[in-house]
Formats: sequence, C-alpha cells, structure tokens
Amino acid sequence: MDQYIIAIILGIVEGLTEFLPVSSTGHLILTGELLGATEEKWKTFEIVIQLGSICAVLLLFWRRILGLLGIGRKRTIGPQLNLLHIFIGILPAGVLGVLLHGFIKEKLFSSFTVLLSLIIGGILIIVAEKMQPRTTAETIDDLSYKQAFGIGLFQCLALWPGFSRSGATIAGGLLLGTSRKAAAEFTFIMAIPVMMGASGLDLIKSWDMLAASDLGFFAVGFITAFIVAALAIVSFLKLVERISLTPFAIYRFLLAIVFYFFILQ
Repeated sequence: MDQYIIAIILGIVEGLTEFLPVSSTGHLILTGELLGATEEKWKTFEIVIQLGSICAVLLLFWRRILGLLGIGRKRTIGPQLNLLHIFIGILPAGVLGVLLHGFIKEKLFSSFTVLLSLIIGGILIIVAEKMQPRTTAETIDDLSYKQAFGIGLFQCLALWPGFSRSGATIAGGLLLGTSRKAAAEFTFIMAIPVMMGASGLDLIKSWDMLAASDLGFFAVGFITAFIVAALAIVSFLKLVERISLTPFAIYRFLLAIVFYFFILQ
C-alpha cells in the first residue's frame, strides 16, 4: 500500500482516538499491523502525528492557555483554573514516568499488556459511571486543587500503554466529583505539557530514523491527525454532556477481542 495512504489512515486513527477514552496506542498497533506499517520509521511517524493531535488542543483552547499564562485574562470573582492546577495534575505521572521509564518500555509495551489494559480501563470507566458521587465541579473553573491532584494520580494509569490517558483521567474525575465535561477539558489542557514533553523527547531520540524522503508522508500524517483531532475533540465535548462513557467502555471490550484475534492469534 502507498505510504501516503497509510499516513492518512494512521493520521485519522490517531486524531480520532488520542483524546477519546478508547486508547490511541491500541488502535495504532492494530492498524499498523493490518497495514503492514511495522518498520522502525513508523514508530517515529506515530510520534509526529501525536504532535499533530496536541496542536489541535492548542488551537481549540488557545484563549484558555493564554489565560493560564496571564495574557489577556480578565479579573473574575471566585475560583478559576490556574497553572498550579496544571502543575499538580501532571506532577504524579511526570515523576512516576521518569522513575519507571525503563520498566514501562521493557515490560508494558507487549501486545498482551495492551490488550489487558484495554479491558481494565473499560472496567474503570463503568465503575466510575456507576459510583459517581455528587458533582462538585460542574465546570473546569470549579476544580479544586485536591481534585486536580487526584486526577493527576489517575493519569498515572495512562503510563500503562493502552489504558488511555483520557479514559483514566475522566473516570478519575467522575469518581472525584467533577462533571464529564470538566474532567475532559482538564484532561485535554493537562495533556499539552505532558504530550509535548514526552513526544518531543521521543522525537529527539528517534531523529536518526528520519530521512528527507520521509518528510512528505510525515507531513501528511501530521496535518491529517491535526484536523481529525480538532473535530474529534469538539464532537466529544458536546457528546459527554448528553451521554455516559459506558458505550466507550463497551467499545474497548470489543476492540480487545479484535486485538486478540488479529495480533495475538
């Protein structure tokens, strides 16, 4: 198959799944296997399209991001999301990621562990929906520091490939008393420094894998992921206000079945 077509397909998959609670890692592994995109250069390609997805968050939340930086923000009465919320949210996974980086790369990147995390992540989502306490943070500006830190602890689960960052943090947010939309928006904004740092570091390490002849389809994948991710985020934020996350959990279970038969058999 032409590498440009593969780049578009993988860009679509990345854009659709990166910020939904369904695991972009699981989807990219499965799709890459089915398309025969398993060479080392495709690992680097996945890093590039992840950056495309995170740029979509920068586009959609640029006003909020400028506000966090104190640029153009008007004074408001009452609590408001600030950089401290973001810092304490990303701190747990940041520290644990550094400490366990070698273990994660060596032990948790197998097909079986990804399949297992799809199932366990789906169970967590269902549990969160069933046990959700009274909502105390309806909007992202209602988040307390305690809730931000708690969501950050749940984000540690996303260090397990296939668990899904948004799945772990939104489920965690529900259990901590936030609305689905507040947890989702916090997840997306918190993902900016996390993903840019992790993807940037991986890209530097993989720089030798890049060749001038690859730049064309890398760019196509980046742009595709950027556009699709932007559409997916907007649609998802509208959707979570109306329905529960249980259908996403069921989808994860179905994906695990497909993953088992196509990857592990």
